[in-house]
Amino acid sequence: MPLKIVPEDTTIDFVSMRLIAFIGSSVAVVAAIAFFFIMGLNFGIDFRGGVNVIAKDADPIVIEDVRAAVSDLGYGTPVVQIFGDEYTVKVGVPAQDAPRDAEDPQKAADQAQQDAAEVIRAALREVLGDNADESDWSQAVVSPTVSGELVRAGAEAVIAAVVLMLLYIWFRFEWRFSVGAIIALVHDVTLTIGVFALFQIEFGLSIIAAILTIVGYSMNDTVVVFDRIRENLRKYKTKSLGDVVNLSINQTLARTFMTSVTTLLALVPLYLFGGEVLRGFTFAMIWGVLVGTYSSVFVASPVLIALDPRGAFEPRKPEPAGEGAAA
Repeated sequence: MPLKIVPEDTTIDFVSMRLIAFIGSSVAVVAAIAFFFIMGLNFGIDFRGGVNVIAKDADPIVIEDVRAAVSDLGYGTPVVQIFGDEYTVKVGVPAQDAPRDAEDPQKAADQAQQDAAEVIRAALREVLGDNADESDWSQAVVSPTVSGELVRAGAEAVIAAVVLMLLYIWFRFEWRFSVGAIIALVHDVTLTIGVFALFQIEFGLSIIAAILTIVGYSMNDTVVVFDRIRENLRKYKTKSLGDVVNLSINQTLARTFMTSVTTLLALVPLYLFGGEVLRGFTFAMIWGVLVGTYSSVFVASPVLIALDPRGAFEPRKPEPAGEGAAA
């Protein structure tokens, strides 16, 4: 006999919690926007330009020794941190400017980044000694011009995804459904960016990929609930919209719960054991699954109720016998 974690006949009154959810979501969105403007995002070199060198050693790395070795190289304030485990260190410096008298500023700036990477590698080679195997080292160099283009392209990708989702919902359902779905999407993206600003987690291209994935996941969850609402609106002619929404959410609750849990079962081990490179991406995905599931129930559906022209909780008048039987 299969295990049923969520009973099929649940009767949770989600609609009655819409006011509490609205207040909580509003406070969270305002806080996320405040964190973004006050603290800002911790952009990786993908978006701010610069040089990152990741070095490994056979022995545990003393980060204070590495910081002392690279702090006086003349490349600005370096960011030195243990990367994944005590045998790996990451050193990052800001983008380097081209000489003022350079004939080709772009080429000179690229060369300045490469020169900085070589100097950092030499400093690491000296402090780590002969045990360091440079075949395991890696570096990333992004010029300021390229990083600016990546910022613009990333923002355009997120905006385009939201607009396309709006059009999809508009054509599949109607405008009231699309408004609820888009508000839920904006809610999820805003909270994701806010949590990255709050905890100052490095924000790079992989996080843009995670946000786009979150947009798709959240929309899929919302569409499942909306499909059932539309189906039940046709089936139950005399029920109020609030009762129909409650019924629909309860009917899809098992599917929503199992989808979220199975997704998290894959993401949590990846976050814990996938290494530092994947940690930001998997954190964004885990957060996105949680807020996406929440928003499909407590954001998108209440907005649909608020936009109903018939009145959210006024029962419909019973239809004469024989009418609507085929609906």
